[in-house]
Amino acid sequence: MSATRFDITGIGNAIVDYLLPAHDDFLSRHNMPKGGMSLIDADTATRLTAAMAGGVTASGGSVANSCAVAAALGARVAFLGKVGADEMGDVFRREIASVGVHYATPPLAAAIPTARCLILVTPDGQRTMNTYLGAGGEFALHDLDETVVAASAVTYLEGYLFDPPAAQAAFAEASKMARAAGRQTALSLSDAFCVDRHRDGFRRLIAQGVDILFANEAEVCSLYECSDFAVASFQAAQDVKLAVLTQSENGSVVLRGGERVAVPAVPVEVVDTTGAGDAYAAGFLAAYTRGGSLAEAGALGAQAAALAISRMGARPPVEELKALV
Repeated sequence: MSATRFDITGIGNAIVDYLLPAHDDFLSRHNMPKGGMSLIDADTATRLTAAMAGGVTASGGSVANSCAVAAALGARVAFLGKVGADEMGDVFRREIASVGVHYATPPLAAAIPTARCLILVTPDGQRTMNTYLGAGGEFALHDLDETVVAASAVTYLEGYLFDPPAAQAAFAEASKMARAAGRQTALSLSDAFCVDRHRDGFRRLIAQGVDILFANEAEVCSLYECSDFAVASFQAAQDVKLAVLTQSENGSVVLRGGERVAVPAVPVEVVDTTGAGDAYAAGFLAAYTRGGSLAEAGALGAQAAALAISRMGARPPVEELKALV
């Protein structure tokens, strides 16, 4: 097996986030399920953007966030994802490159805007997301870069991108590319609502060659259609080589065969849970790909997640992330 050029290559939605503090009554008025992620069309995105006047914009996307955080933690990182040929696409490209992530996916030729995620953060720190996939949802087989995937220790796939059939085909092919090069594939289930929509598809993808599974308690229970976290965890450990399962303030558990490592959460005042799972996965993969133990990888993931939830926005300051390593 040849040497790696990248520790992590992420494949996911290239999104510009728009964040705004809000109360529960705002969610009720706009029929938003609190704490979940809903896919919206262009008209709804325009209407909600107007209703959210005064928000803060930042480049985002779940796995793109993980890539940015992992790069700040010292990992060698690449990202594959589609933006539109517009101003938001230019912003995304500049921002992800500025944190040291290799990003060379050409913009979409069609006149489809760059994706956006409208995020409402309630006083309890919960985030409710409304996502317009736009150009991001157009990611397809021809956007894969086999040279990059083959040169990456881990290719990390974003469950949120699983809705479009073309992206599902790209995920399956990326997994094959990684396996052929002797590399590993990781998958984030992303959201329990996403699992509900694509349970069978996720199970097929996992069976075909996912080595590392990232999920929270609700997601893994949805995947296996059970309410008992211990039962779902056991099943996940049978299906993948490494199951990394988070439980919010109760920490996380990492399972590899018969090995079980419990990782405590880092106590912190919660301001905004946006990006907590993304930061955890980034910390875990950054430590794991440089040879850290499962306990060390989980600990760095927990530290990165704590930084993420202690402030608004999905990406902690680079200087604070660098201080963790």
